[in-house]
Order: sequence, then C-alpha cells, then structure tokens
Amino acid sequence: MNKKIFIFFAISFLIFGCYNMPTPSSQITGTYNSGLKYIKFDCITLASELNNVARREAQLVVAQEQRIKTSNTQAFWVGYGQGDGIEASELASTRGEKEAILQAMTTKNCQVNLQIEYQKQD
Repeated sequence: MNKKIFIFFAISFLIFGCYNMPTPSSQITGTYNSGLKYIKFDCITLASELNNVARREAQLVVAQEQRIKTSNTQAFWVGYGQGDGIEASELASTRGEKEAILQAMTTKNCQVNLQIEYQKQD
C-alpha cells in the first residue's frame, strides 16, 4: 500500500512540477499598439524612441529570464512555479510599441538603426 502511495505522489510531482511556469521571453509576442501617436514624429525622433523602447525591451527580457530561473527553483522545492508577472505583460506591450514605431518608420521611409546601450548592473 505504501508503495502505491509513493508512486502516486512521484507521478503527481512529475506531472505538476512544471505547473504555473513563466513563459519564455522568446515566446512573448507584442500586443497591438496604435501607431497614431507617432504620425507627427520625424525620423530622428522615431529613431530615438525606437532605441529607448529597444533598451527597455532588453531590460524586460533579462527580468523575465530571471523570473524563469527563480520559478524553476521554486518548482523544484514546492512543486509549482511563479507564473508570469508584470514583466511578461510589460514585455508584450513594449514589443507592440516597438512594432508600431517600426511601422511608422517604414511609412516615413526612415532608416532603422538600433543602437542599444547596455549597462552592467553590479
């Protein structure tokens, strides 16, 4: 009888061990953002805005990857992960905004040149 209970809990732990895990950042797609607010922007302003949004996107990818690491540790010990947090929704919004800026730049025939400056955090 004890062997059956052990097997049941072992199988349950294996099945539900990945329960409520965060979404990998590569699978988070952009939400729709209207490009209307970028209509009056010139190419220089659009390029600057694109660099700012791309920098924020990179920060959010790092935050989401950290959430995944923390969630994996939690899932190992507790049996379930943390799930997606504000990082995932903000990353989706940022990616949508980036697409809207790129669309505005395409409409205005601007050159796309991303210059993301990464800052090391100690």
